[in-house]
Amino acid sequence: MQIFMLFLRKLRILVGRGKFDRELDEEMSFHREQAQQKLLSDSMPAEAALHAARRQFGNETRLKERSHEIVGFRLESVWQDFRFAVRQLCKNPGFACVAILMLAIGICACVSIFAFVDATLIKPLPYKDPSRLVGLYEYGGLGPRANLSYYDYVDWKKQQSVLSSFDVWTGASFLMRTPEGVLPIMASRVSAGFFKTLGIQPILGRDFQTSEDSPQGPHVVLLTYATWQSRFGRRHDIVGQTITLDNNSYTVIGVLPREFHFAPRGASELWAPLHDLNGCEKERACHDLNGVGRLKAGVSIPAALTELESIATRLEKQYPDSNRGRKAVVISLTESIVGDIRPIVLTLLCSAGLLLLIACVNVSSLLLVRSESRRREMAVRGALGASRARLIRQFVTEGLVLVSVGIALGLIAASGLMKLLIRLLPNDMMAQMPFFQELSLNLRVLFFAGIVALFAAVLFSVMPSLRTSVTNLRLDLSEGGRSAAGLIWRRLGSNLVVVELMITTVLLCGAGLLGKSFYRLLHVELGFAPDHLATLEVAAPESIYDKDEKLADLSREIVRRIDGLPGIRSADVSSLLPISFNGNTTWFRVLGHAYDGEHQQANERTVGAAFFTTIKAKLLRGRFFTDADDKSKPDVIIINKTMATQYFPGEDPIGKKIGDPTLSPKSIKEIVGVVDDIREGSLDSDFWPAIYEPFNQSPRDYFSVTVRTLQAEQSVFPVLVSTIRAIDPNLGIREEATMMQRIHDSSTAYLHRSSAWLVGGFAALALLLSVVGLYGVIAYSVSRRTREIGVRIALGAQRRSVYHLILKEATWLVGLGIVAGLAGSLAMTTLMGKLLFGVHAWDLPTLAAVALLLGISAMLASYIPARRAASVNPVEALRAE
Repeated sequence: MQIFMLFLRKLRILVGRGKFDRELDEEMSFHREQAQQKLLSDSMPAEAALHAARRQFGNETRLKERSHEIVGFRLESVWQDFRFAVRQLCKNPGFACVAILMLAIGICACVSIFAFVDATLIKPLPYKDPSRLVGLYEYGGLGPRANLSYYDYVDWKKQQSVLSSFDVWTGASFLMRTPEGVLPIMASRVSAGFFKTLGIQPILGRDFQTSEDSPQGPHVVLLTYATWQSRFGRRHDIVGQTITLDNNSYTVIGVLPREFHFAPRGASELWAPLHDLNGCEKERACHDLNGVGRLKAGVSIPAALTELESIATRLEKQYPDSNRGRKAVVISLTESIVGDIRPIVLTLLCSAGLLLLIACVNVSSLLLVRSESRRREMAVRGALGASRARLIRQFVTEGLVLVSVGIALGLIAASGLMKLLIRLLPNDMMAQMPFFQELSLNLRVLFFAGIVALFAAVLFSVMPSLRTSVTNLRLDLSEGGRSAAGLIWRRLGSNLVVVELMITTVLLCGAGLLGKSFYRLLHVELGFAPDHLATLEVAAPESIYDKDEKLADLSREIVRRIDGLPGIRSADVSSLLPISFNGNTTWFRVLGHAYDGEHQQANERTVGAAFFTTIKAKLLRGRFFTDADDKSKPDVIIINKTMATQYFPGEDPIGKKIGDPTLSPKSIKEIVGVVDDIREGSLDSDFWPAIYEPFNQSPRDYFSVTVRTLQAEQSVFPVLVSTIRAIDPNLGIREEATMMQRIHDSSTAYLHRSSAWLVGGFAALALLLSVVGLYGVIAYSVSRRTREIGVRIALGAQRRSVYHLILKEATWLVGLGIVAGLAGSLAMTTLMGKLLFGVHAWDLPTLAAVALLLGISAMLASYIPARRAASVNPVEALRAE
């Protein structure tokens, strides 16, 4: 209660000074009258009693001031401090602009990167109770997470008791007839309860029903909001209308909300039920489904994993041929979506935070210098009655003014930087990270900015206040604001510069390692020549090309027509392009080799006869495919070097045969060639064993066309598209891109490139700030030692010794900062090891280059004040003193 009453009293002072003054006058008059009455009772004359009571009571004005200071501060005094702080900053525009600019740069970098962290790691997924959603996968084979087979999904769903719902999804593509022609449309196939599991309700129409997820169910689709808007003009009567996909009629039953996105699938335009299972999904050994489930209340992820592991073990015993070694994987849906991005955004946030810290340290150094130059002013104000608390409050007010302007400019710049970074994201990358679409200065980001501002305000207030609290104002006044060596400044300022140099070293090392890693990534061995390669994807309608022979004839005709075009060296088709992904694997068994039941797995690709020569892959043994390798001939395959080394050690694989795990007669294929490893997966992935089949023996209705050109690749796309459409206008064509574009715009390359550029930019700014900070320390030290240097020169000191005196001080600071920074960089780069490719965290050439760069830059910055010191005229220096 006492605290509350005191708070109210202070509040009254702030909002009603006049009332407080009246109450104070009444109280003082009451006490004065009481003293006078006591004196009168002692028979003292009235006039004498009045004068005695006033003398006893004391100076009324001083008592009022003390009352204000004891009870609370006055609003007008705060306003006075604010106006004085603004005048001081306007009086020193150079200092104010530099300090505010440094702070704004640090805040801009830190807040903008935190916005990405917030969108990725903090903001909940846009689903109902997202913390209960999990991703469900299998483990076994070459990757850490594998898809589910349809029959494993059915058994898991039937036997589990830890999930309130369990559904699956997979990618799909439909051919839609549009005014621009037939286009392949990115789509998804899901089990009927998929959107109920996520907690998503259509804004128009309805969700899927269970009956629509069966082979006998009707053809229905849900539209995304973007598709409804762009392709159907936001027609509210679209529900119930039919659209033609793959020459089949589909009924539109609803439109999904505008904010809905499902990052793992990317830019899916349509959502359809699983409906008819494809040929792959009818086999338990085929894994092409991704699971998503909702945990029951009170069930944890480890508990769910335990139960699903037991189910997987039972299925392994029940189906040893297809499920051997298959284990369950259960992770949060958030982790499955953003797991790969987490280390990158956290590294960028740490780098931006270090840059902010350097900016704050630099501003603190400037404030220390400024407080040194104001020692006499503070001494005079103290001599005139200003308390130490009032002087400190003045520094606090000035720090708050700096921070207020800096945070305002920093937030404006951060908003612009976020928009710029978003625009730099390739469309494919943006589709995979839709949570960046609503990036903004939301409440969480503003709260973070408030914490940053509070930290800066405390730091900027403490530094000059510390200087005031530890000095003798009387001594400052007598010395006229001078100090023989500025000992306090030299200690604090030097330590701050060491901290700056240490942080700069850490950032430079991180930037150097990321830059070297990105260089290694772009120059990684691909196994083919990516230059002058134009690529596109073709989709053939299943209703027309319903037989393998038709698909094989179609691919031959496409290749024949393209080969006849001017400026084309060669062309061919493949089921997948290189640098796409490690997937579409198959299990195999080598005929004649001992077999213990373990699954042997390899990438499976189908390629045309001229595919390897088109991409300039190297043949190591045997032969390439020919156009005669068709269905009428025995099945043949080509394997890569990794598979030959791993499964045929010490023997020639040419002529060997492989088949499925049961060695069924129709699966037997003969190895006719070995090619050098081609990087099928991402740039930073390992080479996997790979099996290549002739396209004529295993044709696909969705395939890629690769063309080697004699001219600029980009220029041939119009004629390629028109040539293919002339063959059959029902063919869908999409994803026209050069191979170099695919490499540079791949998610792996983009993430490494963006992290290297951003950390490099932060490091460059840090280098500039730290060099400027070191220059300021040495320059101020020289200015404080002008008399000492003048005396030395007057007594015969050589200019060389003055250089040595100044540069020795700088060398110690630079050496300490670099050594401490190298030690810190080892810890930081070890933490960001997942971002490095082909480079160790302790890469000595990078560390040495950073130390050399920072050392040279710092010594050049120190040379200027050293030169100035060596040119001091002793007569002028002594006369100035």
